[in-house]
Amino acid sequence: MQILVTGGAGYIGSHTLVALAEAGHETVVVDNLSNSNPASLTRVEELAGKKIPFYQVDLRNREGLCRVLEQHHFDACIHFAGLKAVGESTEKPWEYYENNINGTLTLLDVMRQHGCKNILFSSSATVYGEPNVIPITEACPKGRCTSPYGQTKNMLEEIMMDMQRADKDWNVVILRYFNPIGAHPSGRIGENPNGIPNNLMPFITQVAVGRRPELGIFGNDYDTPDGTCVRDFIHVMDLAQGHVAALKAIENHCGCAIYNLGTGQGYSVLQLVKTFEKVNGIHIPYCIKPRRAGDIAICYSNPSKAEKELGWIAQFGLEDMCRDAWNWQRNNPNGY
Repeated sequence: MQILVTGGAGYIGSHTLVALAEAGHETVVVDNLSNSNPASLTRVEELAGKKIPFYQVDLRNREGLCRVLEQHHFDACIHFAGLKAVGESTEKPWEYYENNINGTLTLLDVMRQHGCKNILFSSSATVYGEPNVIPITEACPKGRCTSPYGQTKNMLEEIMMDMQRADKDWNVVILRYFNPIGAHPSGRIGENPNGIPNNLMPFITQVAVGRRPELGIFGNDYDTPDGTCVRDFIHVMDLAQGHVAALKAIENHCGCAIYNLGTGQGYSVLQLVKTFEKVNGIHIPYCIKPRRAGDIAICYSNPSKAEKELGWIAQFGLEDMCRDAWNWQRNNPNGY
């Protein structure tokens, strides 16, 4: 398939590009580089053994996006592009709504104008809000999202489902990620946030490499075994393979399909820190900080639907995730 990948220079996008290339798909990347580095695409090309066309275009730039779709025929779009930090979104709600909603609305309109009505959407487990069932299945009712970031994912899911209901030519696959960490085993690509990391693992690796003095853990008084939040951490390469598998749903004209992408196992923040220390032989100093707005105590998946319908199951364990994350940071202490 010929696939448009929005946000392809980012963390999950770059790893998915490698998996798509290995599966024989052709890709074109659109990214505004607001939280990514074009060097990631150079390294993806090394790993994939082929050139990948890249356009530096913001999705809110209708004319620029139209030019891309006029130059290429796409069978599908994998839509990663968007602002993505839970904590930051509570501080900058307008920016999150304006960027994520407007950018996606423009993308969907330009796609339909150019005859491409197949999309895989990068959603999030945050749409479940405070889940009333653990582990979380796709049948779990969506709750009140606890952050503007989660709200944008929830709203965009509803928009895409409404479009598909109104126009049966659309195929919409919604992938609800849990907590991706790790890096490509080669150490050539990995998570490389601009500025202070908003996510846990890059903060840990930056402490490990000496870029930051200590890790801040937000809250140790949750109703969990050690008081810290419990999450379903998934290796980014497993997540990437989930996108390759999800293309089968589009090929089978799924209409609208929703899948959790997680391991089905919950680990606490402190368990992750201790595992990182154990497998890499590095001490991670940390301090406890107040709870962060938008965080919930426990969130992990039941991913059996993806296994049953797509033949996808996570292959990597927590130690692999910690080892590969450190391999990336150790070999790229300052990122790209």
